[in-house]
Amino acid sequence: MFDRAAAWFRALQGEICSALEALDGGAKFIEDAWQRPGGGGGYSRILSGGAMFEKAGVGWSSVAGELPADYAAKLPGDGTSFRATGVSLVLHPHSPMVPTTHANFRLLQKGARMWFGGGADLTPSYLFDEDVRHFHQTLKDACDGHPGIGDYERFKTWCDEYFYIPHRGEMRGVGGIFFDYLEEPDLAQVFAFVQTAGRAFVPAYAPIALRRRDEPWGEPERHWQLLRRGRYAEFNLVYDRGTVFGLKTNGRTESILMSMPPLARWDYNAAPAPGSREAAMVAALQPGVGYCA
Repeated sequence: MFDRAAAWFRALQGEICSALEALDGGAKFIEDAWQRPGGGGGYSRILSGGAMFEKAGVGWSSVAGELPADYAAKLPGDGTSFRATGVSLVLHPHSPMVPTTHANFRLLQKGARMWFGGGADLTPSYLFDEDVRHFHQTLKDACDGHPGIGDYERFKTWCDEYFYIPHRGEMRGVGGIFFDYLEEPDLAQVFAFVQTAGRAFVPAYAPIALRRRDEPWGEPERHWQLLRRGRYAEFNLVYDRGTVFGLKTNGRTESILMSMPPLARWDYNAAPAPGSREAAMVAALQPGVGYCA
């Protein structure tokens, strides 16, 4: 199963990159191969300075090694030896009207235990309700195709709870789905669901990007986008499981931090004007709003 999943994640990386190059229309991904001391390696693909994407990263890895004992104790399975494989991506568009998005799909093994995790979420700077509904509906359709495994309501709630920034008291974005430790009732059935969810990412995101790429914007909107990117960076550096796992297991720093935006801002005590579009975005990020399909 591990080798099958690793090969499929590698193929998915290629499919997503091809779709994103077509969507961008102005740049191509470069591929950076790397080896991990201790076992395995991966391929990081980066697109920079495109027509649509300021920075887009799609990474694949298959690694193995030993976990620190304190971290290993927090994960299922015996011992400290692990294997992990998966694909992870983050897209940072030029336009503040095109949302940032993230997705990852992975398989981990520790001792005799093996489980899948992953998901996809949307982080707009400006709120377009129809975009959020489309993103959620596409992911819900993927979940609904796998009864007993793809529990959209559970995974949506899990996503809302996971992508929360406690020190800001707000969500990172408008959600999607998130799941982890999926191994029942049968790992092959879980893998089939993960494949459907992975293939759902492009149709969930691409129509939104196409719809918003020609929306007008100027310096005030760009300024707001950079402030929102600051929130994104805060979550990734402090709370993100993938970042923590990569750093705890001596992963490749450049690939781990591939998700970071190329530019961001931290203005002191910044707050949107009451009644503004920016204020509406912040209101949508309050806990309990809970966008869904």
